[in-house]
Amino acid sequence: MDCIFCKIIKGEIPSYTIYEDDIVKVFLDVNPVSNGHTLIVPKKHFTDIKDMDLETLTHIQKTVKELFPQYKEKLSCDGITLCQNNEYGQEVKHYHLHIIPRYENDNLKISTDLDKKDPKEIYEKLK
Repeated sequence: MDCIFCKIIKGEIPSYTIYEDDIVKVFLDVNPVSNGHTLIVPKKHFTDIKDMDLETLTHIQKTVKELFPQYKEKLSCDGITLCQNNEYGQEVKHYHLHIIPRYENDNLKISTDLDKKDPKEIYEKLK
């Protein structure tokens, strides 16, 4: 299988990993829409939500709940948006949930208007 997320999980491609356990790996998105934009990826390959078991899906949501206070404290974000695409809009065909930190007046624009920081700086704040 030639899945980029499977390669990241195996350590074949480096990532800024924020959290990891037996079920998921959480790392910074390489094309962030906001500072701290993170992906939660199950270690077992699921194409999308249709073929994922409820236990893994529940674990992913639990992980978000546990990480949220860290984002508030370390990044001073005002909230988070969760986004998960299936089929259309899903660039990588390996289930993943986006955690997108939100900042007052950000308008969540996908543009160069945002004051995006170096991913290494964000990594240092979140690890």
